Amino acid sequence: MDLFIYLFVALFSVLNPIGTVPIFVGLTQDDTKLERSRISLWTAINVFAILIISFFIGQYVLIFFGISIDALRIAGGIIIVSSGFSLLSGKFNKKRGINKKVETDAQKRNDIALTPLAIPMLAGPGSISLLIAFYQEHNATSDIIISSLAILAIAIAIFIILRSAHYLAKILGASGIVAISRIVGFIVIAIGIQYIVSAIINIIKGNLI
Repeated sequence: MDLFIYLFVALFSVLNPIGTVPIFVGLTQDDTKLERSRISLWTAINVFAILIISFFIGQYVLIFFGISIDALRIAGGIIIVSSGFSLLSGKFNKKRGINKKVETDAQKRNDIALTPLAIPMLAGPGSISLLIAFYQEHNATSDIIISSLAILAIAIAIFIILRSAHYLAKILGASGIVAISRIVGFIVIAIGIQYIVSAIINIIKGNLI
């Protein structure tokens, strides 16, 4: 249970679906309620697919390119910390790769569930590197099952949040969403720093032994 909660909280902090609410509202303001539900569902499905593939296949990508797990932790940690600072400074949307041109193009398309919503706004480099590193430390059968359930739970949470995005936007307001995003940003920074510190300690131990 501890493993499930840890991975769920870590992924929720890095993906930050609450921070996606205003963008989702903006991109779907002209859609019907049924269409918003469909986009929410497919966004969650796409995120689940991206995360689960990263979790199981990511290690082979590292082997192919000859990248060590500690190097991945440091790179991922830097990305995660950067995302956290972006949340704290209120520049998160720009950092996630969506600009005015992308937003305009997305509004003209029927399906925005894969891009820009699922990627890069939700499932980005930070979450992918987090999962690859996580698999290296928790690859027992029971751990894999629990981790897969945590990823599924995140996808369900994303669906519920996006499905309720227009309602949440009215309840929380812009200031409420910003406040939540900044709290999440602090947690994200802590997670990123922990990854970097763990990698540096492993490198030092490896060189001393």
